[in-house]
Amino acid sequence: MKYRHLFFDLDHTLWDFDANSRQTLEELYETMSLEKKGVHDFNLFYKNYLLHNDKLWERYRNGLIKVDELRWKRMWLTLLDFKIADEQLAKKMGIIFLDLLPTRKILFPYTKEILDYLVQKKYALHLITNGFEKTQHSKLKNSGLDGYFKEIITSEGSNSLKPHKEIFDYAFLKTGAAKDESIMIGDSVEVDILGAINAGIDQVYVNHTNLEPSIKPTYMVHSLKELEKIF
Repeated sequence: MKYRHLFFDLDHTLWDFDANSRQTLEELYETMSLEKKGVHDFNLFYKNYLLHNDKLWERYRNGLIKVDELRWKRMWLTLLDFKIADEQLAKKMGIIFLDLLPTRKILFPYTKEILDYLVQKKYALHLITNGFEKTQHSKLKNSGLDGYFKEIITSEGSNSLKPHKEIFDYAFLKTGAAKDESIMIGDSVEVDILGAINAGIDQVYVNHTNLEPSIKPTYMVHSLKELEKIF
């Protein structure tokens, strides 16, 4: 067995971030009466939120903004698209959103089955995630994934972010994993695959979106079930 330590990403790889965000934003839309405030189209609101969230995360990863700014500005910019310049509302939404989001349970198909399969095969499973300690642990607990992973390495806990090499170095230190027996499994070419390349380990690109990657990963799968072919 070549690999012994499998490092998974969480959001967009196992835990369906978009579906869970949508569910949470739908709840906010109702409870905060956003339609009455001028958000006339929920689907457009959700689509714009994802765009702003992605751009702000990129700025955060590049050290251009702090996390508190990320948390409320994604709401603020989305509200601005509907000509609503209400900073207090945006901040309130940011707080409630983060309280509700980690309680969501939607996983990608075959998530628990593949983790059971890998545990049975005696692989050591770990997480490397660009999320925050409290939020990510809460997601794992609520979706029933908390028992699968030996070590959970977050950007907050390691003081670094994928694709930077430092978060991987911290992970190797914490798990005692050697590079040649480690592999990264994730959905983002720019974050997971590039990060693993920077760290000198193999990668599995989980291509849920069926888009051709800009970098050639060691392996590519289109569903979690296909990981059985590799491991």
